[in-house]
Amino acid sequence: MPRQWQKSSFSGIDAENCVELARDEEHLLLRESDDPDTVIATTPARLNALVRWQKSR
Repeated sequence: MPRQWQKSSFSGIDAENCVELARDEEHLLLRESDDPDTVIATTPARLNALVRWQKSR
């Protein structure tokens, strides 16, 4: 079954290059739509910490 990638709400509605998210059995997966072969695996807690840190800047 192919992964179901979802565009991040942070990317905006009309953005061509956006962050996409998917999930496997253990991780959240992130990629940029303009480089779909590069995938970062993380946990929900670590992604949440990154988003909180970015918002605080």
